[in-house]
Amino acid sequence: QVQLVESGGGSVQAGGSLRLSCTASGYAVTTYCMYWFRQAPGKEREGVATINSNGATSYADSVKGRFTISKDNAKNTLYLQMDSLKPEDTAMYRCAARSSTYSGHCYGGFTYSVQGTQVTVSS
Repeated sequence: QVQLVESGGGSVQAGGSLRLSCTASGYAVTTYCMYWFRQAPGKEREGVATINSNGATSYADSVKGRFTISKDNAKNTLYLQMDSLKPEDTAMYRCAARSSTYSGHCYGGFTYSVQGTQVTVSS
């Protein structure tokens, strides 16, 4: 059974850093498109970063230059390194997976993590 479990959230002051992890079981992250989403109270879910099966990455404008998405195939884990955090980064963060073609094209529905991890940034 496919399952994604995050860890690494917490509370930091503005300007600080956190690294989120998302460990997969039931499939290999290397063969899927992997995503980080976040949702703040009263706001819609926002796509934060994506890494496809070929390692190509993309970021929301709001985090570009501050966040880095990566994956460790040996550990079957997805990461989100978050630097220069701002109060507006405060949200529940969740990872997700989506099927990928051999060439890295992402398709199909999302498989989301079980619960998410809270990130709180204070000013």
